[in-house]
Amino acid sequence: MSHPERPTALEVHHPIPITSVEPYTAPLVPVQSGIERQPVVWVPDAYGRMVPMPKHLAPAPVAATEPRDLSPLPLLDPVAQRLIGGGIGGGVLSAGLGYGTGQVISAAAGFTSGAGLWILLLLLLLLRAPAPSVVSEGGSTVNIRKAVIKRSHFYG
Repeated sequence: MSHPERPTALEVHHPIPITSVEPYTAPLVPVQSGIERQPVVWVPDAYGRMVPMPKHLAPAPVAATEPRDLSPLPLLDPVAQRLIGGGIGGGVLSAGLGYGTGQVISAAAGFTSGAGLWILLLLLLLLRAPAPSVVSEGGSTVNIRKAVIKRSHFYG
């Protein structure tokens, strides 16, 4: 059983012998500049220290906030000013209408009682006045009696 499609063996790794005196140092290996490395970014850790991290594992950058409008605002909101003005104006209007209505009603009551008094006086005068008599000349008959009594006494 032979497999002709079987790949040939790749180059086997041969470790480099240790040449340094210290047993815990890394072996001296030449730098291979042809290796493709991923970009590294520095991000703060939980304690505020900057640590390197591969760029594809780094968290998404924080979106910039929109600039705020720092122009000075009015002391009172214009909508609140309108609401307050409407409330005060409505109260004044209601008070004015109430006062005016009270004045009209009291004037009407005074007028009717005063007018009633005048009508009563006119009726009394008409009832006490003599009835007009029908005379040919269109006038009324008047009788005048005049009596003059003169007595001359000088203290005595």
